[in-house]
Amino acid sequence: MRHEYLSRIADKVLDIGLQASGAVLIEGPKWCGKTRTAKEKAASSIFLQDPDYTASYLKAADTKPSLLLRGETPRLIDEWQMAPVLWDAVQFAVDDRAEPGQFILTGSTLPLNHEIMHSGRSACLEPCLANQNSDKNFTHTTFC
Repeated sequence: MRHEYLSRIADKVLDIGLQASGAVLIEGPKWCGKTRTAKEKAASSIFLQDPDYTASYLKAADTKPSLLLRGETPRLIDEWQMAPVLWDAVQFAVDDRAEPGQFILTGSTLPLNHEIMHSGRSACLEPCLANQNSDKNFTHTTFC
């Protein structure tokens, strides 16, 4: 049984991020609503933790990550940190396409190497604190 979606403050924040940036990163603990919120705005989705597809998704990420970026936009890539190369692939695609609202990435943990850096071409939503920092290329929003 699928429950009706209840709108959240995060919806408006996500809308603003998608209008301002090529990609939006939503981070937070498991079960806080990241994926559910993102699914409401996404035109297509990929769920890396789906056990029926995880192995093939990870193999595709290792050989040709751009395959996983194909789909209507904004494209949701859930639990992106399972294949950290997707961060670079998304950044490349955002630069190449030069359009806002291309990707929504969700993640509940950091990649193992912790070397992923925000380049200024994405917005970040972290459901924990309530503040916002921005400049012309980068928006980092945190909320409760």
